[in-house]
Amino acid sequence: MDERTPKIAVTPPSFCKSQLLKTELLGHFPNAVFNEKDGYLSGSELVDFLMDADAALIGRDPINAELIRSLPKLRMIAKYGVGLDNLDQEALIRAGVELRVTSGTNRRSVAELALGFMIGLCHNMSSGSEQLKSGNWHRDGGQELSGKSIGVIGCGNVGQELIRLLQPFQCRVWVRDIADRSEFCRDFGAVETGLDEIIEEVDILTLHVPLTENTENLIDKSVLKKMKSSAFLVNTSRGRVVHQGDLHHALVAGEIAGAGLDVFWEEPPTESEFLRLPNLMVTPHIGGNAREAVLAMGRAAIHNLVEYFNL
Repeated sequence: MDERTPKIAVTPPSFCKSQLLKTELLGHFPNAVFNEKDGYLSGSELVDFLMDADAALIGRDPINAELIRSLPKLRMIAKYGVGLDNLDQEALIRAGVELRVTSGTNRRSVAELALGFMIGLCHNMSSGSEQLKSGNWHRDGGQELSGKSIGVIGCGNVGQELIRLLQPFQCRVWVRDIADRSEFCRDFGAVETGLDEIIEEVDILTLHVPLTENTENLIDKSVLKKMKSSAFLVNTSRGRVVHQGDLHHALVAGEIAGAGLDVFWEEPPTESEFLRLPNLMVTPHIGGNAREAVLAMGRAAIHNLVEYFNL
């Protein structure tokens, strides 16, 4: 590495709003620059911001091959968070740009939100709140989460953390993952089984998979029609794992009872008719955004930068 202080460009809004994280990064990299816009960057705006950077601390900004070719000085990317679907990893390899990511940094935050959706959907918390705000005193307490059948699609860091959090509720937990999770399932009383069986039998289906060619539109009309009409769908992974149009139809037609979404096909979402559905509970992609998660993700990215530059 050269002897001058490397320039680090930082894009994630939540990192840039944290004075603590900014101070910690500047302690190692006094030439760091921060995104002052309240949102992610893209296109020429992102190129201009990263142009003179030796390394970038990146969140959900789209890093594609064309952008990488425009940044010959860029040597390293430290990922803020764990999702890699916004990064063209092959293009990074071809350009010799190193990518470093620390897995599991926001797992508790995302798992807690998924659990919150489950409780909220079961107890009509979102719809009841909206009715009361509209002046309607409609007392429908729904049902308990305890004892329900939960299907966990994707049993990595977040899926496993959710299963741990579900232990006091004595739910029947069924798991589907491309990796062998038999040891974890034995320890926590979960059962590995086929996707079709999970879809057809569970009371709540919750998604914890990365966005890949194999998971895009994983949940579409064919899947939704197989679910029980009393079932709920929870998605805190990536919006494009669920076909949003098919979900809209299923919620209106009563093919499933309700859904909780933290992620959307496009963000921020613009389909107001969809967002207003009474059996849809939504949050603005905050799953990994709890204060503790922001600090954990930020410090992991700082550590990866410090390690790379041997500081």
